Amino acid sequence: MDDGMLTTPEGRRLAYDRIDGAGPGVVFLGGFKSDKEGTKALHLEAWARARGRAFLRFDYSGHGTSSGEFTEGTIGDWAADASAAIHALTEGPQVLVGSSMGGWIALLMARRHPERLAGLVTIAAAPDFTEDSMWAGFSDTQKAELAETGQVALPSEYGEPYIITRRLIEEGRDQLVLRAPLEIGVPVRMLQGTADADVDMSVALRLLDHLEGPDIRLQLVKGADHRFSDETCLALITTAVEEVIGHA
Repeated sequence: MDDGMLTTPEGRRLAYDRIDGAGPGVVFLGGFKSDKEGTKALHLEAWARARGRAFLRFDYSGHGTSSGEFTEGTIGDWAADASAAIHALTEGPQVLVGSSMGGWIALLMARRHPERLAGLVTIAAAPDFTEDSMWAGFSDTQKAELAETGQVALPSEYGEPYIITRRLIEEGRDQLVLRAPLEIGVPVRMLQGTADADVDMSVALRLLDHLEGPDIRLQLVKGADHRFSDETCLALITTAVEEVIGHA
């Protein structure tokens, strides 16, 4: 077990936990304002340890115990963090498991570093959410507040309100993945709950329609919510990872 800190080319310090083992390794990419100690990350680590498979989980900058403030980050920053972690802390092609925002990050990695991708598993993937969910859902009052003060507070079911910055919204437009063709040549398994209140089922269907590749499947789980963390859902995640590895 290797737990430490990685300094990125931009000078950010990322906290990580890594297990050495067989390849292709598995990298967990967490969601917006989540961290590497979440249920899904720890479940995957236990699964990898039991099977002798290489595994990496880490905190983006401004998340968990990594350096930086959450409100200073953008999708591009967190994608750069993921790229740095994958290149510095793994060897060869990896299976990326992206949860919520991590699904968007994983798609960016697939577009930028296809040679490092062995497979892709998404869990309630939220591609382009800063534009299609946040910005599109803001009222005129919220848009004016964002323009005037540089930020707006959104309520969260997970605790403190989310502070959404103008920079997050504007920079997110440079990272969109649903506006241009996106071909993925490795196995892709997408998991989505029908009772997800944060990422609508229509997002998963749109992503399925948008992606091009030889082996792309979407599994809808009736009644599952955005956390996707009960025993049944966790088992579906590891099954999807095993299937991707088997077809890689």
